Amino acid sequence: MPGPEGFDYDVRGGEVVITHHGRRATVLRGGAASRFLADVADGDDEQELMARVTGNYRRGNERTAKDHPRNRGR
Repeated sequence: MPGPEGFDYDVRGGEVVITHHGRRATVLRGGAASRFLADVADGDDEQELMARVTGNYRRGNERTAKDHPRNRGR
């Protein structure tokens, strides 16, 4: 499965604005912005970090949930 892609971030003053395919996904301020920038500086995968921060990432249970009786026929 391919990893997350299409994320970008911009530091504006004390804020970090994260976009996904050119649309604003979230804005980090204060401690969250500091932690994000520290993780990026540590060399962590930026796309993965931004996907996790925005909540836009696969959790690994999509196939299982699709087969659940409540979701059949959708």
